[in-house]
Amino acid sequence: QVQLVESGGGLVQAGGSLRVSCAASGRTFSAYAMGWFRQAPGKDREFVAAISGSGLSETYAASVKGRFAMSRDNAKNTVYLQMSSLKPEGTAVYYCAAKRSPIASIDQYDYWGQGTLVTVSD
Repeated sequence: QVQLVESGGGLVQAGGSLRVSCAASGRTFSAYAMGWFRQAPGKDREFVAAISGSGLSETYAASVKGRFAMSRDNAKNTVYLQMSSLKPEGTAVYYCAAKRSPIASIDQYDYWGQGTLVTVSD
């Protein structure tokens, strides 16, 4: 079982930057690919970014590519999502997820955090 706790959400102006973090429990963190997802008010949850267990491979949704960067520190059992050039449509609850495989993907995640709210004002 993996427990995930997100942090770092808050209010930011459009065009600004914010970094959210996700701390995971467990001793084999590098065995899990990690993903970030978001759910805007009234919309379905959508994929944002994913990173392989080693941290050597990343994948991004087209809507955030070039503006968001995902990274991980396996020594700290933590993943990060650095968000830049934020847009009002980026307002959402951001969720961290873990997959029982080191291969990153856009779906099929097994564990989820409770989410952290990011609000982008215009």
